[in-house]
Amino acid sequence: MAERKPDLVVWNEEKGYYSKELTYASNVGAPAIRLEDVGGWKQIQAQNANKIFTKKYEEIKDEFKKLVDEVSWNEFVYSATYNFLPVIGETYYLYEKKDGSPFLSLIAPTEWNMKFLGATRLESNNKWIKI
Repeated sequence: MAERKPDLVVWNEEKGYYSKELTYASNVGAPAIRLEDVGGWKQIQAQNANKIFTKKYEEIKDEFKKLVDEVSWNEFVYSATYNFLPVIGETYYLYEKKDGSPFLSLIAPTEWNMKFLGATRLESNNKWIKI
């Protein structure tokens, strides 16, 4: 077994001592190893990631608002009174009765004088779409 050498000695069992210099400090008197400052890089990357997260949050928030509006509209239309079976793809009109309750009609707002609330169409997935 080979004799233990101090850390500053570079040793190879086959060739003996290396003659080339080390690429790093091997003793106390050697130049200090300086690490790169990655704080700035980390801060920039964190800001970029936060921008992406914020954008995605805003997209999800907008989608959620659209969904809430669709649900509200569907609840409103399904709560309306109508005495016919709606046909998918047809346009229908919502009006307000004298008592304030909504009703669905086939009659367009130009054909009579009622308080018009909006037009809607029944989609194949049974969702009412506001027109």
